[in-house]
Amino acid sequence: MVPELVGYLVHQCSKIKALRQGLPLHAIAIKTAAKSDVIVSNHILNLYAKCRKLGEARQVFDEMSERNLVSWSAMISGYEQIGEPNLALGLFSKLNTVPNEYVYASVISACASLKGLVQGKQTHGQALKFGLDSVSFVSNALITMYMKCGKCSDALLAYNEALELDPVAYNALITGFVENQQPDKGFEVFRMMYQEGFLPDRFTFVGLLGTCNGRDDMKRGELLHCQTIKLKLDSSAFIGNLIITMYSKLNLLEEAEKAFRSIEEKDIISWNTFLSSCSHCNDHEKALQVFKEMLNECRVRPDEFTFASALAACSGLASMCNGKQIHGHLIRTRLYQDVGVGNALVNMYAKCGCIAKAYYIFSKMEHQNLVSWNTMIAGFGNHGFGGKAIELFAKMKTVGVKPDSVTFVGLLTASNHAGLVDEGLVYFNSMERTYGISPEIEHFSCLIDLLGRAGRLNEAEEYMKKFPFAHDTVVLGSLLSACRLHGDVDTGKRFARQLLKLQPVTTSPYVLLSNLYASDEMWDGVVEAWKLLKGSGLKKEPGHSLIEVKGTFEKFTVVDFSHSRTEEIMDILKTLSWEAIEDDNNNVTCNCNSFLTSTRSMRLMVMRRGLMAFFVPELMRLWQTKVTESSQVNKDPVHGPRWSLHLKKVMVLNHRPAVTMSFEFTDRSQI
Repeated sequence: MVPELVGYLVHQCSKIKALRQGLPLHAIAIKTAAKSDVIVSNHILNLYAKCRKLGEARQVFDEMSERNLVSWSAMISGYEQIGEPNLALGLFSKLNTVPNEYVYASVISACASLKGLVQGKQTHGQALKFGLDSVSFVSNALITMYMKCGKCSDALLAYNEALELDPVAYNALITGFVENQQPDKGFEVFRMMYQEGFLPDRFTFVGLLGTCNGRDDMKRGELLHCQTIKLKLDSSAFIGNLIITMYSKLNLLEEAEKAFRSIEEKDIISWNTFLSSCSHCNDHEKALQVFKEMLNECRVRPDEFTFASALAACSGLASMCNGKQIHGHLIRTRLYQDVGVGNALVNMYAKCGCIAKAYYIFSKMEHQNLVSWNTMIAGFGNHGFGGKAIELFAKMKTVGVKPDSVTFVGLLTASNHAGLVDEGLVYFNSMERTYGISPEIEHFSCLIDLLGRAGRLNEAEEYMKKFPFAHDTVVLGSLLSACRLHGDVDTGKRFARQLLKLQPVTTSPYVLLSNLYASDEMWDGVVEAWKLLKGSGLKKEPGHSLIEVKGTFEKFTVVDFSHSRTEEIMDILKTLSWEAIEDDNNNVTCNCNSFLTSTRSMRLMVMRRGLMAFFVPELMRLWQTKVTESSQVNKDPVHGPRWSLHLKKVMVLNHRPAVTMSFEFTDRSQI
């Protein structure tokens, strides 16, 4: 086979990165001595470089009896493209001939990767000497290099010196300005690009869409979205994923879903991006729906990030049922061995109240990173197991894992929930002194809440004087809540005045102030607090509850009667109208029409057969239990014998003891 034919075939293989087909051709070149031809060797070298086989490419380069500028250019470019800029610069230093524009472009790009401004300027000077600095390949690389090094003015000079501009030059300027925290200039270049007659491509929108993070950027983001639709780029996964991310940052989940649905061929990144968007916008139910849709209706295989996002949604809903199903799937696919998925499992079980199961998963993980330890410490802390959290922290230090700021948030929370005030103070004071971690607002608010709950308000005020962020709305709110808890109205008023001066953006301070006045029966103050709230223009978001019934989540909001079964629900609530009575021994008895319930013994006296017929089966169904005991307790001369029914709820959250309910009624047929 003649060298020209071998070279042509290898070149075709390199264009499509067909390494498997190119290897036999390399063997033929060796066998026929065609590899001694510099052109054939260059094609073979280029094939290996394009297929990211730089070891083989360097071997071909070193064995070449004769090299030309194409050989050097292919090898230097190959090193730069696979992320080995030092090797590219090292090879460039050995070049003993005048470089061409392709070599200079690769070398300058290598300098950009290293942010090597000095060497980049030296290379710029060499290119200028040979009149190659204004060639588009080189000028575009210069713009990128100067932007990477934070020299925006030098990048603009390189742009102005370019003989021929193309979209790559504008994209480099736009991306550079965005990366250097000058998005407005990036948008100016975007407008200039249109004025010069260049159409943006998908790379143009990468940096611009990423700048739209807040409400002030909403209009700009919508305009960019319109441009992508006009250019028919929005249906591609590359741009669609960016649009989804942008809308999720703006908390516009409906718009994010529209962008997601408009993508013609969704890849795994598209699904994962929308899943994380649902979680970011706190619509965990939607996240689970999307996850199930992904499993049932598409051929994209979920990866570790997918399962971690789905488990995060289960955590947000405290949905044990869905979490266990995902866990079972992970066991079958062995994806649970990934440390990120393992952390998500630990977090899910902890958020659902199964702290023992969470610790079991944690202890069985093959690899535990800092996030694993932090998640478990936070899990113990949130459920009141302060001692366990402290023990785990000690174990964490013995295995050589260095804590970070998140670790101490978990420890302070654990100390707070368990009432370990002195331990919490020790951890807070040791942060900077022992571990070199500066306390942030999260740590400080935990400490203030800890001291406030313990009634040590004076000590909390002393700590407030030491930190610049002491007068934060969250910190003052914690102290105000503590004043209400301990009945210190005067101190609470003082904190309330400081809090209201900060012009809070939520209704919490006004509600806390109202509750403080109400706790001391100062009703005029309550009215005044609500007047202040009304004058602020803020609206209290109505509270809601969320329950899971047969895999479906039902949301109930205050003063919202839109539920399809509202009438049935109201009828049941009317039937079960409770009246609380407290006796001298602090025992609370609840009168539920004909029910009498003691909170100590959970004993219910049932006198009406119709209500009993409804209530007991419904209670048994909800508790998933059965009758454990039935016996005759006494004989009434008027009403006949009375029967007792004992039910025991076995599985409860938060490690509370099992609850037993007893019913007494006159007709055994009701059992």
